[in-house]
Amino acid sequence: MGSIDLARSLWFDLFFQPVFFFKDKLFDIFGSFLTILIAIELLENITGYLQKHIIQVELVIVTSLIAVARKIIILDLKKVSDNELFGLACAIIALSVGYGIVKWSNGRKIESNNH
Repeated sequence: MGSIDLARSLWFDLFFQPVFFFKDKLFDIFGSFLTILIAIELLENITGYLQKHIIQVELVIVTSLIAVARKIIILDLKKVSDNELFGLACAIIALSVGYGIVKWSNGRKIESNNH
């Protein structure tokens, strides 16, 4: 349903709005696209858990990174405080480090299984 709404909105904005108005709507459209992507990733997380009864930490971290990236993309810098920007930066760093640790530990598991 969200993808249909996004397609309708994109179609309407591309063909029935003035060009200068489309620049203002571009962030809204991209934010909607990322929201749909996050929803798909969440469904994949839930499906994977229900099938295997295993939480895929790597997939959860990637979904969180996409959510934080969406927040930054649609962020209005005129209305945001320094503390919120600092918090988003800390979240990105923490999620990136966590993702690196998970990838590194998965690589070590594969190497130890091969030997």
